[in-house]
Amino acid sequence: MINSTLPTLLFSVRSTTIHDQASPFHKGRKSRSSFAFYLNLAYSSKMKRVSIGLLPILIFLLLNVSNSEDEQVKQSLVGFMDKLAAVNVERDQIWGWNMTSDPCKDKWTGVSCDLQLQSVKKVVLDELNLTGVLDIGSVCRASSLSVLSLNKNNVVGLISEEIGNCKSLTHLYLSGNQLSGHLPDSLKQLSNLKRFDISNNNFSGEVPDLSRISGLITFLVQNNQLSGEIPNLDFSNLLQFNVSNNNFSGPVPYVKGRFSADSLSGNPELCGELISKACPPSSPAPPSTRKSKDSSSKQILIYSGCAVLGLIILLFVAFKLVSKKKPKEEANKEVEANTSGNKTSSTSNESKTTERKSEYSVSSAESGVALSPLVVLTSPTAQGLRFEDLLRAPAELLGKSKHGSLYKVMLDNGATTLVVKRIKDWSVTSQDFKRRMQRLDQARHPNVLPSVAFYCSKQEKLLVYEYQRNGSLFKLLHGSQNGQAFDWGSRLNVAATIAEVLAFMHEELRDDGIAHGSLKSTNILFNKNMDPCVSEYGVMVFESQDQSSHSQSNSSKNNDLDRGQIYGSFKADIYSFGVILLELLTGKLVQNNGFDLAQWVQSVVREEWTVEVFDRALILEGASEERMLSLLQIALKCINPNPCERPSINQVAVIVNTLKDEEDKSSSEP
Repeated sequence: MINSTLPTLLFSVRSTTIHDQASPFHKGRKSRSSFAFYLNLAYSSKMKRVSIGLLPILIFLLLNVSNSEDEQVKQSLVGFMDKLAAVNVERDQIWGWNMTSDPCKDKWTGVSCDLQLQSVKKVVLDELNLTGVLDIGSVCRASSLSVLSLNKNNVVGLISEEIGNCKSLTHLYLSGNQLSGHLPDSLKQLSNLKRFDISNNNFSGEVPDLSRISGLITFLVQNNQLSGEIPNLDFSNLLQFNVSNNNFSGPVPYVKGRFSADSLSGNPELCGELISKACPPSSPAPPSTRKSKDSSSKQILIYSGCAVLGLIILLFVAFKLVSKKKPKEEANKEVEANTSGNKTSSTSNESKTTERKSEYSVSSAESGVALSPLVVLTSPTAQGLRFEDLLRAPAELLGKSKHGSLYKVMLDNGATTLVVKRIKDWSVTSQDFKRRMQRLDQARHPNVLPSVAFYCSKQEKLLVYEYQRNGSLFKLLHGSQNGQAFDWGSRLNVAATIAEVLAFMHEELRDDGIAHGSLKSTNILFNKNMDPCVSEYGVMVFESQDQSSHSQSNSSKNNDLDRGQIYGSFKADIYSFGVILLELLTGKLVQNNGFDLAQWVQSVVREEWTVEVFDRALILEGASEERMLSLLQIALKCINPNPCERPSINQVAVIVNTLKDEEDKSSSEP
């Protein structure tokens, strides 16, 4: 049983209230006064003493500083266009791209900005007959740039090393131009890159190592003059791949059956089973009598050295065992002697100790030994974090559900904020839990929120995450948006990102049988850049087995998972994704006073009133009805009652990303 008073004992919890369906990582309405509250009071009292005559000066200075930074970025973008645009491209007032207008508020041609209209996110200039020079250094001054597309122009030049400054870049489309030169090594610094298309150009040389870019799903370099071996890519994650008509050589990598020989054609120096051309055997060095003698003598020395080392280790272990046994025997005699004298006092203190002991106690009452420590994973955020630090830290209860409780924990006087999820009723051994968490830490995707640490004992299972201040998809759809417009393009981007994440994680963890298990809008969180991240992946995988497996032992449950249940858990993720698509399209709650969103949508579609399904805000915005209908069709297929008839997540990801690319292209047109 979980002690209801535990939060107070644990984290010195200040009571908070939160709606059951509010964002799990979003701060609830507090009944206590926070540090920010007192800070605001102090700031207000000081401001009252400031002379009113100084306010215009302060405002002017603030605006001047803000504009100076914007002006530098704008100047770089104007310089980028000056080099890019040909003389025959008419650049009137509507075109923009000048110092007298704003790229976001005045809607420069091909430019899309963030929701606050503060920073440039996309530059899409496809098929505009641009014949100038590509200046990567200038366009990458826009640090928030995520999409750069110049498809089907006649741009010349090269991709310079300054491409590494585009840290936020996710989509790079340069197909159908006259670009040349070698690809820079700085490409591997683009850790957020998802789509890379430089096909139909004149690039040459070897492709740099892109293996660190774990989220890459498109790699299109066909019809160039690239050479060397095909780069080492994560083919389990790729949705599009084509290296045909280049000068690649060497063995064809294992593409995991995802791509055909057509994607490799036109490279005569390639070899491998996929293209039905055997690779020549590597020629061994000519045998040498002297070398063989030297190698045999070296082997004898190595084996004899290992034998001596093994003997030394055995003697050392034996010595330690003997030396430990004697003190234990002496200690036991002392304990027996002391027990008779202290029996009365220990009995009287036993009940007090039991009352004080928390379920988070550092020592185990059952075994009398120290519990396993907090396991810190590879994230630098929690390096040096100890279990005792969590116990002492002040915290707020964010919410409760049938799966457990969630706490916001503040460390280092509030400098570090974490979220601790306390898992409830999960019958899994500590060893299996540890193995599972470490496997999830290995399967990393930039849009999956990883746990930074975990703790497991017989009494407790805890997961530690970084706190996400921008809340959840649920909050953005159904809560106060604070003036933020959640438009159709942003919703489609969220859908595409979640689909990509599921496609990657399902492929990576299929053999382990680890699906998400609890995918919903409250588990889609927004990071500091407002990019969606999937949280709590793999935490509730055993939920579907609870009722069917009560009679089995824990080891049987975890070591002999039924294939049908594993298959069902992945298909359940697809159903949950379909429900999230319905939330994005309708803006309605999934469950609300007997209302069921999936049933309601299906009934409306059956009555042929499909347009009535869509969120009124999307209709007023003028969102593409054709693309909304296409996304609705995908959602309906995902929520098919028969799991076998639901599409695969790879199919879904390709379709949703195609819709997103079409939307990006249409939104950039003048």
